[in-house]
Amino acid sequence: MELILKEDIIGLGFKNDIVNVKSGYGRNYLIPQGKAVIASPSAKKILAENLKQQAHKLAAIKAEAEKKGQSLEGVALTIPAKVSITGQLYGSVNAAQVAEELKKLGHEIDRKLITMRDIKKVGSYVATVHFHKEVLVEIPVTVIAENAEELKAEKEEAAAEVAAPAEEAPVAEAEAPVADEAEAPAEEA
Repeated sequence: MELILKEDIIGLGFKNDIVNVKSGYGRNYLIPQGKAVIASPSAKKILAENLKQQAHKLAAIKAEAEKKGQSLEGVALTIPAKVSITGQLYGSVNAAQVAEELKKLGHEIDRKLITMRDIKKVGSYVATVHFHKEVLVEIPVTVIAENAEELKAEKEEAAAEVAAPAEEAPVAEAEAPVADEAEAPAEEA
């Protein structure tokens, strides 16, 4: 099903794009929500005329998006998160947290403009900000362990627990046969 988008939909297309979608998605979601219209020949002609008339407005919108994109050049985020001993995060770092960190740095960006996979481990990742269909800005995101000192202590405790039962185990095995021998004569009597 061919549709003309009335607004930007991340992952599908941008305003005034002609896209092909499955008919159920178009009929049951996009058209009733007012996010798209059917791309009939007359609708395509109207779209072409509107784009021609709005060319200078679109150029201004693109220039504004480029200006916002340049303001994010060189920005790198470091997000602390609680981490388990294995390096797995409790929860995940997502676009909403990236938008919040950018806000702390003075960049007001809607979380819906940010695309990234949910981060579930400590490490370096990339978040992409979609200001305009031709203006994409990649922001490096580093996730660090918020509780690094606690993790170090837990690892040391775990190592001590692993070492301690290993030393006690042979002693318990040595005592076990003695107990069996003591029970055996009692049964004969």
